[in-house]
Amino acid sequence: MDKIRRTNGRLSHRRDVRDNDVKAPMMQTIRRNLLATALLALSLSLPASAAVAQQAPHMRYQDIREGAYSVVAQVRAKPGKEDALRAATLPLIDLVRADPKNLVYFLQEDRAKPGHFIFYEIFASQADFDAHNAMPYVQEWFAKLPELAEGGVEVMRMAIHSMPKK
Repeated sequence: MDKIRRTNGRLSHRRDVRDNDVKAPMMQTIRRNLLATALLALSLSLPASAAVAQQAPHMRYQDIREGAYSVVAQVRAKPGKEDALRAATLPLIDLVRADPKNLVYFLQEDRAKPGHFIFYEIFASQADFDAHNAMPYVQEWFAKLPELAEGGVEVMRMAIHSMPKK
């Protein structure tokens, strides 16, 4: 029970010790139950493809051969469309990483300019990249860009170089 008392001309607030004895364990139980519920909800909300993507074999640098086809691309959201572009783009992570022809895929967003996305992708060949771009989910994403993005996607097509053999 809360008590208010006057000390040295000031009001002070004090909690009865017995009150803490009852509430502390109860609050701990509530916190534990909330945490458990949140973790369960999170685990149930993960799509199956995310679990598969996380179980993919670890890509090692030496597994990416000289001349692999790499793309660095960027897209910028129209003002006020940052959240919509993000919502349309985030599902690509699991979809692209689940593609057996994709070697590396990162989607990044500029912390200083939300809605400015950079894609880093590596495929074994240009044919693999072209097949990826023909996938229905990629075509559906491209179809949303006129409404969400300024100027479409800017792409730099890169070659992977490896260290010279000694």
